[in-house]
Amino acid sequence: MPSAARATSPATLPPAGLDGLDPSWSRLVTVPAGGVERVERTWHLLDNAASLEELGAFPVGTVLCVHGNPTWSYLWRRLVAQATEAAAAGRPAWRVVAVDQLDMGFSERTGVERGLPQRIADLAALTAELGLDGPVVTLGHDWGGVVSMGWAVDHPGQLAAVTMLNTAIHQPADEPIPAPLRLTLARGVLGRATVATTGFIDVTLGLAHPRLTDTVRAGYRAPYLSAARRGGVGGFVADIPTGQQHPSRAELDRIAAALRDLTVPSLMLWGPRDPIFGDRYLDDLADRLPHADVHRFEGAGHMIAEDVDYAAAVLTWLGDRFPEGPTRASSAGDGRAASTGDGAVATTPAPMATDPRGTAATTAEEAPGTAQDRPLWSHLDSLADSPEAALLEMVPHGAARGSGPRRVSWRLLSRRVHEIALGLRKHGVRPGDRVSLLVQPGADLTAVLYACVRIGAVVVVADAGLGVRGLTRAVRGAWPDHVIGQLPGLTAARALGWPGRVVSTQRLSPVLARSLGVETSLPEIAALGRRAHAAMAELPEPPAAEAPAAILFTSGSTGPAKGVVYRHGQLTALRDALADRYGVGPGTGLVAGFAPFALLGPALGATSVTPDMDVTSPRTLTARAVAAAAQAVDATVVFLSPAALTNVVATADQLDDAGRRALAGVSTFLSAGAPVSATLLAAAGDLMPRAVPHTPYGMTEGLLMTDVTLDEVREAASDPSANGVCVGRPAPTVQVRVAPLDEAGRASDAFSDAVGVTGEIVVSAPHLKHGYDRLWLTDRASVRGVGDTTGVGGAAVGTDASSAGSSGRWHRTGDVGHLDEQGRLWVEGRLPHVVTTASGPLTPVAAEQAAESLAGVARAAVVGVGPAGTQQVVVVCEGSPAVRRPGLAAADLAADVRAAVLDAVGHRVAAVLVVPVLPTDVRHNSKIDRARLATWAASVLSGGRMRRP
Repeated sequence: MPSAARATSPATLPPAGLDGLDPSWSRLVTVPAGGVERVERTWHLLDNAASLEELGAFPVGTVLCVHGNPTWSYLWRRLVAQATEAAAAGRPAWRVVAVDQLDMGFSERTGVERGLPQRIADLAALTAELGLDGPVVTLGHDWGGVVSMGWAVDHPGQLAAVTMLNTAIHQPADEPIPAPLRLTLARGVLGRATVATTGFIDVTLGLAHPRLTDTVRAGYRAPYLSAARRGGVGGFVADIPTGQQHPSRAELDRIAAALRDLTVPSLMLWGPRDPIFGDRYLDDLADRLPHADVHRFEGAGHMIAEDVDYAAAVLTWLGDRFPEGPTRASSAGDGRAASTGDGAVATTPAPMATDPRGTAATTAEEAPGTAQDRPLWSHLDSLADSPEAALLEMVPHGAARGSGPRRVSWRLLSRRVHEIALGLRKHGVRPGDRVSLLVQPGADLTAVLYACVRIGAVVVVADAGLGVRGLTRAVRGAWPDHVIGQLPGLTAARALGWPGRVVSTQRLSPVLARSLGVETSLPEIAALGRRAHAAMAELPEPPAAEAPAAILFTSGSTGPAKGVVYRHGQLTALRDALADRYGVGPGTGLVAGFAPFALLGPALGATSVTPDMDVTSPRTLTARAVAAAAQAVDATVVFLSPAALTNVVATADQLDDAGRRALAGVSTFLSAGAPVSATLLAAAGDLMPRAVPHTPYGMTEGLLMTDVTLDEVREAASDPSANGVCVGRPAPTVQVRVAPLDEAGRASDAFSDAVGVTGEIVVSAPHLKHGYDRLWLTDRASVRGVGDTTGVGGAAVGTDASSAGSSGRWHRTGDVGHLDEQGRLWVEGRLPHVVTTASGPLTPVAAEQAAESLAGVARAAVVGVGPAGTQQVVVVCEGSPAVRRPGLAAADLAADVRAAVLDAVGHRVAAVLVVPVLPTDVRHNSKIDRARLATWAASVLSGGRMRRP
């Protein structure tokens, strides 16, 4: 280490003019001699206490902010500013104290090596001098997160909550530290990279997304302009425990262990693009603080404080957790009562019990589980001796095409599930462990899924339609403990560094298994289970209704795919809702042209089959494939996605007489996932003449919210006031409301069931999702306006408890629509796609339907171009016949579209464009990407190149 690392200098105030830094926040605080060092030390810190005093605002608590390396208190400037602004606006006043650790920022350069124990003692001495006796909320980032957590576990009587940005508290002995740190710690590199040069600082600032402005970069560099000022930067890196013998290792381990005893409210805000403190460290922290609220900001990285508005997130969370301000709390016991140190007793909100690793759950009092009367696998138990078919694989995995379907009986499936369940337990899969399933739909996936559910493991299901990038984001976000997959999925998992202990669905050669990190195979797991069964081993007690069961990923059609968390009770409620509504049960032959739906077959007691198709591309499904599947199971129920249905109808002329007879036996037909036109439903009805065509309305967060038949669609279409797509009436256990739109197109916080009011659609049902995985802010937004903003219950604003649905949980769908006099729900589009014109908001669907009624238009999308509030309406059409290149619509077509839209919705159209194909989502191949189209239209209409959107 260069001699500059030992340089000393007094603490100073920062120079004036640093971007975003109010000089009035800066102060120097001297801690008298008598501490651990018995030497007087002077700190620089940011503190808004004086600003709050000027406002006459009494602080409800203190947020103690600790920066990492090589930043300083400048990292927290936005929180200081926003907390002060909130107090000025009359909201709860939070004092924010953001320290410069000694040898860092503008605090004193001590010339003394300061390891982790010393730094925690330093901070304790400072807070004692400041008189911070509680309630205190700690907030740390990077190595400052470790220091702040050390302070937290040592001051339970003062602690109200723990919050953190990307950091870590445990380094597994068998895993290397992150590569950037290994490089910096290499012999001969540490001193040059951290002290002699600005290399370490340069690299850290380069991790911000997007790129920092020059003025912000200058702010971060301000305390470190010379080597003599950078000794602490090198000292921090040198203090990273790289082995068990490192001087700071014992202290790190002590804090890591003590965290498990903290029950105070906790928050983790994370940037998953961090190459240093990535998701594996988040997973470890969430395991230690399982009640924590977690939000992963896709696209954010190590400098998350610069990448996203973390300050607003922290203050929002504090407002939710402590609406009246916190009291001095204790981290011990149940969190409801604690000594304040002066003989009084203070109360603090009961902590939230959560699903493993950061999924919010019920309150702590509700955590004990209740048994399930009919769990998901109940039909596997009741039909365990049945030789009848449980499922069929039209093209078994690994078999040659044309080899015929594979038939799996209930007896075989039940035995296989039992064996795999026992084997997984012996392999080390515990209740609450996450198991990512990278398996194509079929017998293997079905058996593994039900085995995992039976032993209380949480299945992570992200279908291949998300693509490699989407799958990677989903799997790494969920951070599974185990991965079970077929060879293509395991190859991708290895190449892309997906986490988890790996199990292959087939036996692999030792060389291939080692190269893919495979520990064992599904046949070996089953054999392990058979041996355990022979030894009279028993499965564990069934998971309770409140236990987490599955994380199902959305399609990603309106942003990054989100993990939707379901509990066992919610999945069984979904099963019951489908069974009751459509009469699906034992004896039903079910054709599932949408892979996730096939997995519900055994839960329903139906004999299920997935047609021969590429599950990543629904448009590959043909009429002949559907007919063959229907014939194989004597199908009475068929479920197809809209995109699959479109191609099935288009290939209907390829059917032979046997195929038509098989489809004629279908009594119920379902298509959902995107709006389905009456024309398409009618064409399906022609293929299945005895079937009642249905198009349920729902989403990954809540399947089957409403339902409508073809006859009801036709009846609704004759309504002169029709506006949008009629999706029918709510299912028996479902409640539907709308949150009315204001003039700016924003949905209100009040819910309404008034007729004809357009707003965001809000639903409640027993089979509604529990929440989003590690997306606390997203989950909060999905229940905005609900009495309990944590997303775990409460009636809707403006309703009484009886109208809150039997679940007590509500979900804002992001769709917009209205209810009519007959109680039918009409969908008018997505909330983000509402066009905010100068004359008010325009929902897109009615305008699109008007355009699509014209002979020259196959499909249409309405988008807004320009600033919010003055957006111009643009219609983008797929031509009929199809056009070869994108461009402006022909004059006569443009005139017809303008007239049709004006007549239908009263808004003028600024431009009409035509494209060969409208861009759609990857899962359904039918949800139009209007956001992408809006960006494209704005570009081409402002003179940009006319490319395909």
